[in-house]
Amino acid sequence: MQKEKAMKPIAGLPVVLVGLFLVGALVIGLISRLLHPGLGVVLLALVIFSGFGLFMVHPNQAKVIQLFGKYIGTAKEPGLRWANPFFTKLNVSTRIRNFETSKLKVNDQRGNPIEIAAVVVWKVVDTAEAVFEVNDFENFVRVQSEAAIRTLACQYPYDAHGEDEVSLVSNTTLISGRLKEEVQGRLDQAGIEIIETRMSHLAYSPEIAQAMLRRQQASAVIAARREIVDGAVGMVEHALEDLSAKKVVDLDEERKAAMVSNLLVVLCSESETQPIINTGSLYS
Repeated sequence: MQKEKAMKPIAGLPVVLVGLFLVGALVIGLISRLLHPGLGVVLLALVIFSGFGLFMVHPNQAKVIQLFGKYIGTAKEPGLRWANPFFTKLNVSTRIRNFETSKLKVNDQRGNPIEIAAVVVWKVVDTAEAVFEVNDFENFVRVQSEAAIRTLACQYPYDAHGEDEVSLVSNTTLISGRLKEEVQGRLDQAGIEIIETRMSHLAYSPEIAQAMLRRQQASAVIAARREIVDGAVGMVEHALEDLSAKKVVDLDEERKAAMVSNLLVVLCSESETQPIINTGSLYS
């Protein structure tokens, strides 16, 4: 695996000044016939050819330098630089980049079809690996990111049925962290660093969206009912304990059951209950 090697080319400004001086001297020598015309033309051509070694390195940009296919090094120091004119120089941006994947249709852990997309923020940290280890590192990032999203989506359900269950909807921070690890593991060989991953779209597929919405509504109703019943049972239990402790009234088991039934109806009913006053005996 080819690793990045730092290279520090010669500063370009002194080379430009020396080149201008030599060109001027050669032109004067040819005009004044102090140099042989053939020799002067050859020297002038060499000076001009050496000027092709000048190149510019912009901030957050790198130049991957090769000589006849052999990797020489990477120049990252910004400014005007000079290197051997026979060197080939390939631009590689080291700026932070981001892209959003397309909406991918996959099945979650329970087999339900869902749509998912994510934003991936990345940058090149090893230019040699990015250029020489993969054919097209930008396309490689896209393909591997989408593959990682598909893999991760299949490992978790869309929504949780239990409080301790990890789901794509309820645990977005955790899922984003694991997605980052999954993508980074696939891109290490390409010299890419993943800075952040975030889900940008998550929904059931249209063909089951209505059915899943009804299921979620039913689950919410059941959960609300369960909470109401639990609260009502606690209130009834507290009432019976208070009546018994303060000896307000002494009820047998049958009357306690009737009282519990009536209180539960009052507390759990959706509509207002109408009270009935008993003017007779409880045992009639």
